[in-house]
Amino acid sequence: MVFDPAFVKIQPGDTVRFVPADEGHNAELIKGMAPEGAPTFKTVVGKEETVTFDKPGLYGFKCAPHYIMGMVGLIEVGDKPENLEAAKAVQHGKLAAKRFEPLFEKVQ
Repeated sequence: MVFDPAFVKIQPGDTVRFVPADEGHNAELIKGMAPEGAPTFKTVVGKEETVTFDKPGLYGFKCAPHYIMGMVGLIEVGDKPENLEAAKAVQHGKLAAKRFEPLFEKVQ
């Protein structure tokens, strides 16, 4: 129950392809874990989809069916994300919070 990779650094305008390992997974933005004004995203469970990230900042995402199991990831768009502290302040369950710790350490 992990995203592989769980951390991705991209540039504004880049696209990320979410490919479910089986039919029970999706990817969706976690409320409060995106730059202000950034659009939300939610892929369809079991369907491969792409999302383009135009606004610089951090985007925390989860697999909704497996969020309680800590299935989360982090995308850094651009350099020096202004929403780092806001993203870190979002409350999660125990497993998701533990999985985010090493991901936040990768932020430049």
